[in-house]
Amino acid sequence: MNKKSDISIISLPVEGMTCARCVARVEKALGKVEGISEVNVNLATEKATLKVNLDKINFLEIQQVIEEAGYKIDLSSVKKNNKDLPEFSTGKEIKSTYEIELKKDFLLALTLTIPVFLISMASMSESFYELVQLSAQQLNKILLILTSPIMFLPGKRFFTIAWKNLKKFQADMNSLVAIGTGAAFLYSLLVTLFPELIGNDSHSNVYFDTSATIITLILMGRWLESRAKGRTNSTIKKLLELKPTLALIKINGDEKEIPIDELQIGDIVIVKSGSRLPADGIVTSGKAFIDESMITGESLPVEKKASSEITGGTINTTGYLEYRVSAIGKNSVLGKIISMVEEAQGSKAPIQRLADKTAAIFVPVVIIIAVITFLFWMFIPESNSLSAALLNFVAVLIIACPCALGLATPTAIIVGTGLAAENGIMIKDAESLESAYKIDTIVFDKTGTITKGKPSVTNFIALEEDEDKIISFAASVERKSEHPFAKAIIDFASERKINFYDVDNFENVLGFGVKGTIEEKIVLIGNVNFQREAGVDISPLKSFMNENDLFSKTIITISVDYKLMGLFIIEDPIKETSIDAIKEIKEMNIKTVMLTGDNYTVAETIAKKVSVDEFKPEILPADKCYFVRNYKKSGKFTAMVGDGINDAPALAESDVGIAIGTGTDVAIETAQIILMNGDLAGVSKAIKISRETIKTIKQNLFWAFIYNVIGIPLAAIGLLNPMFAALAMSLSSVSVVSNSLRLKKIKL
Repeated sequence: MNKKSDISIISLPVEGMTCARCVARVEKALGKVEGISEVNVNLATEKATLKVNLDKINFLEIQQVIEEAGYKIDLSSVKKNNKDLPEFSTGKEIKSTYEIELKKDFLLALTLTIPVFLISMASMSESFYELVQLSAQQLNKILLILTSPIMFLPGKRFFTIAWKNLKKFQADMNSLVAIGTGAAFLYSLLVTLFPELIGNDSHSNVYFDTSATIITLILMGRWLESRAKGRTNSTIKKLLELKPTLALIKINGDEKEIPIDELQIGDIVIVKSGSRLPADGIVTSGKAFIDESMITGESLPVEKKASSEITGGTINTTGYLEYRVSAIGKNSVLGKIISMVEEAQGSKAPIQRLADKTAAIFVPVVIIIAVITFLFWMFIPESNSLSAALLNFVAVLIIACPCALGLATPTAIIVGTGLAAENGIMIKDAESLESAYKIDTIVFDKTGTITKGKPSVTNFIALEEDEDKIISFAASVERKSEHPFAKAIIDFASERKINFYDVDNFENVLGFGVKGTIEEKIVLIGNVNFQREAGVDISPLKSFMNENDLFSKTIITISVDYKLMGLFIIEDPIKETSIDAIKEIKEMNIKTVMLTGDNYTVAETIAKKVSVDEFKPEILPADKCYFVRNYKKSGKFTAMVGDGINDAPALAESDVGIAIGTGTDVAIETAQIILMNGDLAGVSKAIKISRETIKTIKQNLFWAFIYNVIGIPLAAIGLLNPMFAALAMSLSSVSVVSNSLRLKKIKL
């Protein structure tokens, strides 16, 4: 195994994280493991994304450090490639077990808390003691018996993690809950069993109801939060559901159904009407209409026949197909989309750094404030009340909520990237999603982006005799080129059933044309400037173009031995959606610019049709990067939209690179955002999603901060009952997740 292949990125589910401090502790623990070079833990997805050296990593050590930190990690995904590891629970099992245990603990706590709460409320009335014929001390013992199971069974999770934190001189939300409820319970325990230690004036003040209610409400909040977080990640679930479990293959003329995991590259798959395609491939026979809406966002089924490329996860609406598998699993289009969405949802946006920095000092600061509150109420002469000091101490600890801060950004990122994926837009990371809302200038490549990228020869005009031979010379040289215009000329020649010649000394002059030798004759094919630079007399061409009104057309010329022989008139149709898409982008107050290698007249004609603000004609591929850089230097936050290899440098140079998914692999790899169906309407959709996501994140952060800024002082000055504090704290996290879920309803 070479050194490069040793490095791998893996994503592992982690259970038990409740706040941003939990995230920081898990990252710190994993960062110390040998073989892990990068760690990124996401609270909303409850996953740790690791960059690991597979030669050095010890997965059992990962499990050990996570469990020592008080959490559980799913290593089942790495078990497949490492047979020496023991069996592990899967992420789905861990998640399911976690939710089941939360629900069970909540219901148990609720069942016991109801009588504790009712007895505590009733005991405030003297008539209640006459009714039950019990003393206050006896009632306190009943409350102790009912509350103790809540503390040591459902509440155990808080104290276990708090103890592990204490041993490492760390603290998180579990520490706050454990200290707060533990202090109230311990005080009440002493009042009930050893009243003489507290003093006769305090013998009736117990807070079993406070401890029980706080634990119950926090468990309720975590259970609701866990369910809500599951809804934020529905896109991944939908994508995974696109993978069928079985595949029907053809072996020696017979049909055989096999599990999809046994499918191999090269297998012939049979797809009948209504079936879902199990893998990517090339059609060998048959004809069908395939629904690709979940992959590309295109609503209408697409016709597929022999030699057509098809994508796994799509549905055969009508027809019959046989195809040869070309990619499976993570290497398939669907596999790459799932990986891309998972990576984007697991990444951290720059805006999250504020929350992370705040969370790093949040819990210690809250504990200090709580201690100061206790001392103030205990020793200031006007107060001098242990009961008030204890209640306000607990209220400060419980009202503080680092959970909402930790969830504010990742939940919105998950929903935003998921919404984009559902609309055929792949966003590679959270930073790209955050950046897109700032775009104020978009630079479009013309060919394949604004136009269909499938030019065709509409006419050929021979300036000399033997038209077929001239066309044959041109097509023969163009066979060695990959330019869209080359394909148009080759197809034109093929339709006329013209033979091809052998070509020597082929040369591709980027941005100008191609050159080759046929039968010892030098053949040049390209734009007018290419011929002029080579010394070809192009004076006859100008008058001819004037006479035939060809200046608004794309012209490709051919010369043989430096004598102009003819010209191809080529047209590349504008995409049906380009005009409306650019109009919508302009309505968002974004400047639009078109770059093209066409002459001024042709460029101007297309620019007017699609209504771009600016256009730059006769642009060489290398110049695209220069123009993008200039817009950036002028203070514009610039996006580049392109599809070809020659667009890759400009895509990389731009603030946000947007690639057409139907384009080249190089462009797709370079860009941060990919429009899977090639529709420019996806550009405005991506920007809208980014704007709404950032707005949601700012709302979440604002309410998370303001909640703590208002709640902690209120608790410190004695205006907030600890039980109301627990309810507010529990609902704060749920409200942040719910606010993020509203993104799913935005109109694109």
